[in-house]
Amino acid sequence: MSHQSELIATNIDEYLTQHERKEMLRLLTCGSVDDGKSTLIGKLLLESKMVFEDHLAALQKDSDKHGTTGGELDPALLSDGLEDERQQGITIDVAYRYFSTAKRKFIIADTPGHQQYTRNMATGASNCDLAIILIDARPGHGVLEQTKRHSFIVSLLGIRHVVVAVNKMDLVGYSQEVFERIRADYLEFAAKMSADDVTFIPISALKGDNIVAKSQPMAWYEGSTLMHHLENVYIGSDRNLHDFRFPVQYVNRPHLDFRGFCGTVASGIVRRGDEIMAIPSRKTSRVKSIVTFDGELQESFAGQAVTLTLEDEIDISRGDMIVRPGNVPPIMQRFDCNLVWMSETPMVPGKQYLIKQATKSAAGCVSTLRYRIDVNTLQRSPAPTLGLNEIGRCEIELTEPACIDSYRRNRTTGALILIDRITNATVAAAMALDTSPDRPRDHWDDPPASTIQQSARQSEVTSDERSRRYGQKPATVLFTGLTGSGKRSIALALERRLFEDGRAVTVLDGQNMRLGISRDLGFSAEERSENLRRAAEVSRLMNDAGLITIASFVAPSDAVRQRAREVIGPERFIEVYLDVPVEVCRKRDQSGMYAKADAGEIPNFPGVSAPFDVPPTPDLTLKAHELSIDTCAERIIALLKERGVVKG
Repeated sequence: MSHQSELIATNIDEYLTQHERKEMLRLLTCGSVDDGKSTLIGKLLLESKMVFEDHLAALQKDSDKHGTTGGELDPALLSDGLEDERQQGITIDVAYRYFSTAKRKFIIADTPGHQQYTRNMATGASNCDLAIILIDARPGHGVLEQTKRHSFIVSLLGIRHVVVAVNKMDLVGYSQEVFERIRADYLEFAAKMSADDVTFIPISALKGDNIVAKSQPMAWYEGSTLMHHLENVYIGSDRNLHDFRFPVQYVNRPHLDFRGFCGTVASGIVRRGDEIMAIPSRKTSRVKSIVTFDGELQESFAGQAVTLTLEDEIDISRGDMIVRPGNVPPIMQRFDCNLVWMSETPMVPGKQYLIKQATKSAAGCVSTLRYRIDVNTLQRSPAPTLGLNEIGRCEIELTEPACIDSYRRNRTTGALILIDRITNATVAAAMALDTSPDRPRDHWDDPPASTIQQSARQSEVTSDERSRRYGQKPATVLFTGLTGSGKRSIALALERRLFEDGRAVTVLDGQNMRLGISRDLGFSAEERSENLRRAAEVSRLMNDAGLITIASFVAPSDAVRQRAREVIGPERFIEVYLDVPVEVCRKRDQSGMYAKADAGEIPNFPGVSAPFDVPPTPDLTLKAHELSIDTCAERIIALLKERGVVKG
């Protein structure tokens, strides 16, 4: 008899007290179809002795009727509760199950594997601390598209702990080689995402290998079992205890002598006597009491549902937010987000939706779809809309200001859902990106300044006249590639060659011309985008004046480079990609940028911890590490002659 069983038999009150104090871990299983998610959950429930005898007998009957294990006990039926699920042998809706061990309590969500039900998976993942991603070890399975889609959504939803469970190892002879190959395939894909803690465990959910007890056939695996990992993974640092956020859900006014503001603490800690500020009124007061059903508390922290009373009578309504005066979240109407589209009706930019964030609801729209993300490669591509289960980066515009934290900082105040105003159906889930007030705003869709347009209209010199005078056609040559690939050196050499041939030419260098953005080494993605946008505007003006512009920028995003092409004009835009391995670039680096990236000081540095989108169809690709600078310049000049930019 276990210690828990003895305690239940001898002192039920003490057992309940201990159980109440256990830490809670919320987790989900996800992956592709038939990877064994429901079977794994059923096995965890059986092994933790959380199934009653009468339920076990009913399960045996269901296994004979609906099971997929040839008459043996089918653990998957413990979580596949819908009749349609049992008939088809698939999971459709999210099934929640609860169990506990001596160390922890668990809420586990069994999410669907079918692409059709990806929205159900995203819903189940929204409140989880850990994700178990199952992969079928059999030949022809492995890391599939749906595995990648679920992994990417897990990353977007800020789940920091991931267990990659390579299942059905019994069907591949418990082969270590198969496990290592799948592990390598997954790591190659996961390197492009932000995953803080990834653990790989080879298992057989049906046979119980490495679920609770160590597997004898897989003695080569030296890590912990799945249950041991779930009991011991550290999640204490995942909660944001610094930024106090309290979305007001309800104003409780039972009688004249009590006014309380009910809600759940989204993040941070609040204590009696603390000074607070109400947003949007910005009125301040102090916390008089923290009231719960069981009595008053001295302090409350993230996840607790409480009622706050204040020392002063200030105007606060549902949807408002209570914060600290010195720690106020960004208040804005326009912000960028990652968006998972969940409706069969495609997204329509500009269409009005009801947008819900925490306890606040407001009308709004997706004002701009910046790009769509391919879940297989994580590459970005321009798109007019998003379809079912597609993921993109968008700008959302609300009709009134809201307190928006970045999702990575706060999973409650940075999360939004879009609701169709006619059908009342949830059509999308959105995760707000960096919302710092000093973050450069995206201006790609802004119209050109009126002064620029006016100057262009006033000119009495035509483009043909300029071309005849200079003996060239205006064009912009964009050099792109990793830092250290040789962009600047080749650009300057090309400028010298063209100038000596009598051409009107200039260089815009992304390293030395940050065009109004003053930062230390390393741009964020938004800063790089804005820097290239400004360079594109300048290049267009230079081209209008008849010059050849050579632009040298890292420009890691293919979607942003395509926007630059649109600004300059496709007929004038020439893209040259310097294909140099990151190892060579690292050795060449004299700025210390790669060293800073390795130390974690630059979180968004292409080629180190964030992906560089290789141009799919560049006008010219140069392996600059294998060619001299002069040879590179000659090949570019040959391309310019071929395009008619300069005469041969």
